[in-house]
Amino acid sequence: MPHIDLNCDLGESFGAYTSGRDEEVLPYITSANIACGYHAGDPTVMHRTVSLCKQYGVKVGAHPGLPDLMGFGRRNLSISPEEAADCVTYQIGALKAFCDAVDVPLHHVKPHGALYNMASRDRALADAICAAIQKAAPEAVLLALSGSRMVEAAQVIGLPVASEVFADRGYAPDVTLVPSGTPGAVIEDED
Repeated sequence: MPHIDLNCDLGESFGAYTSGRDEEVLPYITSANIACGYHAGDPTVMHRTVSLCKQYGVKVGAHPGLPDLMGFGRRNLSISPEEAADCVTYQIGALKAFCDAVDVPLHHVKPHGALYNMASRDRALADAICAAIQKAAPEAVLLALSGSRMVEAAQVIGLPVASEVFADRGYAPDVTLVPSGTPGAVIEDED
């Protein structure tokens, strides 16, 4: 039976800064990608967001990004596959600790922003990230852009993968997402 997962990025507040309306969104979604501190989020926000997901019955996922708080993880950074794997492992570990603390499973991992788009095109980066996910969270499902190098890399090593599409986003000719903040990044025509 086909299943549609209504997925949302949450836990993007940090310190004194509030971003998003997480608690208002939670009743309407089935899974959440929780920022793990590199592009957004902080330990207190991560703990609170995992607890709210448990309260609303929403599946919890790690949303690891590049170490780019100032650019919200949306800037392409020069990073080796090994460095990317370490960043992903570290962030999964942090969120998994909060999942364990409130007794909810870590359901999935979805790379964030520039890391997501970079790994969608770069097979070496995709291979390293998939291997890191498989080691850090062997039960977790990878959420990856349909038709991307990430999907291919996951399938090769037997990492569970769900192909995703974005109904509200524009796609570039190489089938990656149009970068946020550029014309055509968000589809605004309801038809």
